[in-house]
Amino acid sequence: MSDLNDLYREVILDHSRRPVGRGDVSGFATTHHELNPTCGDEITLGVEIAPDGRISALAWEGSGCSISTASASVMSDLVRDGTREEAAGLIADFRALMRGGGEMEPAESLGDAAAFAGVSRLVTRVKCAMLPWVALEACLRTAP
Repeated sequence: MSDLNDLYREVILDHSRRPVGRGDVSGFATTHHELNPTCGDEITLGVEIAPDGRISALAWEGSGCSISTASASVMSDLVRDGTREEAAGLIADFRALMRGGGEMEPAESLGDAAAFAGVSRLVTRVKCAMLPWVALEACLRTAP
């Protein structure tokens, strides 16, 4: 299990160093801002939904710890070009993982997001990991 934990740690560090999806959100029709008042992490996510229900564009900006930054990056990579429904399913799978306390097997759909399984044992860090997912959920609810 130590090798798997090392791999997960490396995935999180790699995504925090070279985040996917980070960019200017000012031109997006649908945006949502989330703040973790406990630690100061924050993210603003922008999403565009195409007429066929696909996520045609997604970007985020913000600041925070390596966990929130990596989570935003992994999420961006996973939902890119997917449908609104697929993204909602990924949000549900990630939320279940975060509520699992490290005791559940990550859903196969989560891909690199499975790396956050260990974070679910750290109650104070779960909010950091959930921040971008909550922002995406809000954007999906309000996007036309």
